[in-house]
Amino acid sequence: MKKILFYNLLLLFSAMIMQGCTKANNYPGGILASVIAVADIRTIYKGADVTLDTKNMFGAHQVVGIVISDPAGGNMPAGLLVVQNSRRAKLRGISIPLGASAASYAPGDSVVIDVTGGILKRVNGTLQITGISAGAVTKISSNNALTSQKVATNTLRANQDNYESTLVTVSKAGFDPLPTSTDTYAGDKVISDGYGRITIHTEAAATFAGKNLPLSANFTAIAFGADSSNTVIPQLRMRNVDDAFILVTDIAPMVISGFLTDPAGTDANYEYIQLLATRDIDFSVENFTVITTNNAGASTPSGYPVNGWATGDLRTYKIELKSGTVTKGTYFYVGGTGQKIDGSASTSMSSSNWIGAFNYSTANSPNFNTDPSSAFGTKTGNLLANSGNAAGIAVFAGTNITAASKPVDVIFYGTGGNLYDANTNVGYRITNNDFYDVKNPVTQADQPFNRQGTNTGACTLPPSGSFDELGGEYNPVIGRWTVGRSTTSLPLSNSSVITDIEGDKATKLK
Repeated sequence: MKKILFYNLLLLFSAMIMQGCTKANNYPGGILASVIAVADIRTIYKGADVTLDTKNMFGAHQVVGIVISDPAGGNMPAGLLVVQNSRRAKLRGISIPLGASAASYAPGDSVVIDVTGGILKRVNGTLQITGISAGAVTKISSNNALTSQKVATNTLRANQDNYESTLVTVSKAGFDPLPTSTDTYAGDKVISDGYGRITIHTEAAATFAGKNLPLSANFTAIAFGADSSNTVIPQLRMRNVDDAFILVTDIAPMVISGFLTDPAGTDANYEYIQLLATRDIDFSVENFTVITTNNAGASTPSGYPVNGWATGDLRTYKIELKSGTVTKGTYFYVGGTGQKIDGSASTSMSSSNWIGAFNYSTANSPNFNTDPSSAFGTKTGNLLANSGNAAGIAVFAGTNITAASKPVDVIFYGTGGNLYDANTNVGYRITNNDFYDVKNPVTQADQPFNRQGTNTGACTLPPSGSFDELGGEYNPVIGRWTVGRSTTSLPLSNSSVITDIEGDKATKLK
């Protein structure tokens, strides 16, 4: 009898727990509260106007957020208060028309808004909560930090709802078409970051409307929706002229356009790197250096690369380019003396322009024995690693490379291994290109190393027997990637020919 009573009580208790869990899980935040996240507010809208109440807000009636709109610059939609907040690692924003009262709030103000009775609807393409009175907004504090999300234009367009009414930063972008010396911000202007195009709108009355357009900048702006032929598309509005951080770019004399990491058969002496010249170069007059890095577990010295690209031994291998010529817009090659397109049994590439050919599998880095102060790198069976850990390629001007040297172009494929140590601030230096930024595009903090800050980009490791083709478009006039490099794994065979890796999808000059 006692056992029966015990099991009955246990079943009743279990049912109560399950019922409680079911009720709690009906609310996206897991707990009924007076405040609802902006991310959850946005999910209530299903394409038609909806009045907000405690039922569809899961018992809540308030929204909290940080103000990002700035009417002082004259470029915000009239009377619109824009706030954003982050809940459950989701930064989302919402726009609220308050009329003249919107000007009472400054960027960085923390506010609580009672949204009960407000109508969630799209107005001119932007999701808004209308019908909110000025008295429903309470300021809690001022001068709070603002968060901006770095985003590529193609990502923003594909996921507009995630970014609408939030502060975003589009990095390394330029106007398309290129601006003249008299072009200004006023009106609708298109920018491109190499991954897509998006419109920046500037009101005629904005304080910066008459300012001249820069050639290249990191643009921070609020993303709004714009109604174009009954289709909602994203549109950016800068708050003031300082939202454009003008970039001074160095024009790369050459760019990395592809590489072969794992040819058929042995890797030794058959791996190579393809580069594209952005101007005419006589290497006997102007020397350059190509360095590769291998961060597999067995590569020595172990640990973080204290001397960066100059670490040497089995971590970095240096090839100096000191003879030969290239003309603007042509490809040239650096790698083993095998000079075959896909290993020993494949088509010869010896008639191509090889500026640096060296048997890295049998000899230490060129000049290693005669001038070890300027050369580094122990002979290796893998100039270009395929272990799965991060490997990279960097090009430098000159031949005296130290831990402080900054490359003119650099790429990494893979992300594992000991690459950057934040405690000692050592690692592999990068440069401004389509993958990396020497300054954080959002905060402008220095980040000169790979895997530091936002520098987490990497190419994919290609399958065995595939050439990693880095298709993109580089403009050597302004030093900017008008189309960012994207990885295409191009399968090779013994019968492949040079035009297969120098075809339409290869990196080109604009």
